[in-house]
Amino acid sequence: MGKDLTDALGRPLRDLRISVTDRCNFRCRYCMPEEIYSRNYPFLQPDQLLSFDEIARLTRIFSSMGVKKIRITGGEPLLRKDLPELIRLLTSIRPVQDISLTTNGVLLKKQAAFLKEAGLNRINVSLDTLKDETFTRLNSRNHRVKQVLEGIDAAAEAGLRVKINMVVIKGINDDEIVSFARYFRGSGHIVRFIEYMDVGNSNGWNLKQVVSKEEIVRRIHAEMPVEEIEPNYFGEVASRYRYQGSDEEFGVISSITAPFCSSCTRARLSSDGQLYTCLFASKGHNLLGLLRSGASDPEIGQFIKDVWQHRNDRYSEERSFQTRQQKSDKIEMFYIGG
Repeated sequence: MGKDLTDALGRPLRDLRISVTDRCNFRCRYCMPEEIYSRNYPFLQPDQLLSFDEIARLTRIFSSMGVKKIRITGGEPLLRKDLPELIRLLTSIRPVQDISLTTNGVLLKKQAAFLKEAGLNRINVSLDTLKDETFTRLNSRNHRVKQVLEGIDAAAEAGLRVKINMVVIKGINDDEIVSFARYFRGSGHIVRFIEYMDVGNSNGWNLKQVVSKEEIVRRIHAEMPVEEIEPNYFGEVASRYRYQGSDEEFGVISSITAPFCSSCTRARLSSDGQLYTCLFASKGHNLLGLLRSGASDPEIGQFIKDVWQHRNDRYSEERSFQTRQQKSDKIEMFYIGG
């Protein structure tokens, strides 16, 4: 099986995002609104989840097709018991070069050192505000910003590289763009501002609440002059900016105003073994069924190859041209990670 597997639009397969649980200890407004995802919501049962051995097996198959970067996601991945064991399994797989994890950070203080010891390289921490009042309104009624900041500090102390992701929503937290950038400038961490996206079907997304990449950069530049810099690699999702006169940077992910579908190299694996070829996909492809029906690695590999070669997703580029009737239900973000 060749390493230059490409989809219908010529995009290679380089990144695999693996959800290890659909459960989360937050109820973010843009992902898992509390009124829908209550205590009685039917989350997946343990036997419905991919086991660590199944995840490792699929990762080996994906790596044979060119995947080099792995991102562990959720739900909240740190809720998955014994997660460092999975990290150890994945670090032995070649040619995987980088393993990272996205988390809300609340459980990170206790787990950071174990994750680093297991072989994790990087952490992406979701943090949308530095104000407890906004945090309660937007993310969680049960936790505080301090817990996330302590998790970030613990990750850095353990030797993990840290990026902080801030979803910017007009009228909710956009007044913090500059203060957020200033707070983390000098910390060694990279902040990535994310345009509010229409993921899933339940977050009440409205285009009027989107703060554009252009506006985010303009506000920061007015206070701390910046300049755009080149991407690190093909398919990098964030536009990179550097504070003038320094090596410190931040990024902006602009799925709404400047889509990057043409360079998307990511596949997504849900916690129950469904393969998704786009964050905005409406249906997945059942890898768990193949695994548990006795399919061989070559058979599973051929299935993945067929899916990827027929992939023509470019939802973000097509968004503005769709009519209301053309728009279909999308998989919820907590189910396949961000």
